[in-house]
Amino acid sequence: MKHIYFIIALLIAGTASAQIPSGYYSSATGTGFTLKTQLKDIIDNNNDGLSNEFIAQDLGYSALYVTYQNSDVDIYFENNGTILDMYSERVTQNPDNSSTNLPDAYEYTFGVNQDDGTMGTAEGQRYNREHTIPQSSFNSGSPMRNDAHFVIPSDKYVNAQRGNLPYGIVNTSLQNDEYTNGTLRGDNQNSGVSAGYSGDVFEPIEEFKGDIARMHFFFVTRYEDQIAGFNYVMFDGSSNQAIDQPFLDILYNWHINDPVSQREIDRNNAIFDRQDNRNPFIDNPQYVFDIWQLLLSTEEFETVENIKMYPNPANGNEVTIQSNQDIVAEVYDILGKKVTVQNITSNQRKLNISGLSKGMYIVKLNSIEGSTTKKLIKQ
Repeated sequence: MKHIYFIIALLIAGTASAQIPSGYYSSATGTGFTLKTQLKDIIDNNNDGLSNEFIAQDLGYSALYVTYQNSDVDIYFENNGTILDMYSERVTQNPDNSSTNLPDAYEYTFGVNQDDGTMGTAEGQRYNREHTIPQSSFNSGSPMRNDAHFVIPSDKYVNAQRGNLPYGIVNTSLQNDEYTNGTLRGDNQNSGVSAGYSGDVFEPIEEFKGDIARMHFFFVTRYEDQIAGFNYVMFDGSSNQAIDQPFLDILYNWHINDPVSQREIDRNNAIFDRQDNRNPFIDNPQYVFDIWQLLLSTEEFETVENIKMYPNPANGNEVTIQSNQDIVAEVYDILGKKVTVQNITSNQRKLNISGLSKGMYIVKLNSIEGSTTKKLIKQ
């Protein structure tokens, strides 16, 4: 994870509003798929008659390299002005959920080793443009092909290794490919939060999973009126839900566990300066839950044996925490505010939620053996 604990990062994410134009999201007043359409109207290239409207610009494919010179500069890890490539940046997660930067195996400088049609047969030779949603899904059409909100600079070889694979959670007990920063390619785990898909997937490192998720949420919102015609295994063929259920669960898990970072905020602002549109799910992470809440799995985020929480969703004023050890339960709202802390013991196995309003909460359960994070929905 980017920070000691994801709740802290959610609080930091509030600074994203610093460069959002006044009234930019004033028309985003609905819930569910109505809200998704309202956000689409805000960030698309149509004049929708909004009071403070910006029309998205298509700058062309070659302009991506120009945009990257401001949107994807490493001033966060090595802080040396090189290209920030999510497939080669080396960041490791520590047991306490903090992260440590490691020396990159290779780095790229803007304009140097840019893809010229040669090489790319191993890591560290060339960099190019990675479509996190493959071009083949939309027949390389514009403006999708040229949209920096989901097209990122990446190592040419790793980009090719991913190909058109969906993102998922690689089953590391099976044979898989691992790249220099820990990015994986292999069989989807097909259990827990990643249940429902058994094919090959591509898994970025923990540091960038939320980034990838919010790029997908942006894409299916920005191109809502076209996406039913796009052919990609992660999509369900509809304009509303758009993301097929197994991948919706995976992406939402990544969105919560790896929340918005300052790097994403800065990238969003830099792209807005060029394209005149923003990623709403960076500016307001709550939008993801507000749109897809009825479809989100209540699978736990991390699996720890002998800890269960039920019923979930909850209709009453308490839920049961089933465990063979004493637990300290911390409950946070979606914006990262701690709303209650309760002790769960052998004599008291109930978590009191009578003071919670309807909605989604994050419950961190701490024991002497470690901690786990679960999603709780109160109806």
